[in-house]
Amino acid sequence: MNSSAEMDETEVLKVRIEVLKREHRDLDEAIHALHEKGSADMLTLRRLKKQKLMLKDRIALLEDKLLPDIIA
Repeated sequence: MNSSAEMDETEVLKVRIEVLKREHRDLDEAIHALHEKGSADMLTLRRLKKQKLMLKDRIALLEDKLLPDIIA
């Protein structure tokens, strides 16, 4: 693989991570708003929290691809 292709892949990963982080923040705000309002049922809150956790896992996976652990 040439260096320009690697840079392209790195940039794509960075953009994808930022998009997922934005979605994660949006879900966090939605959960907080529903919780404060008190009108959301527990099932809806649980689903949103589960979705938020899945996003966090995807972000961690992509960040690991971007900066892999190096065992010295």
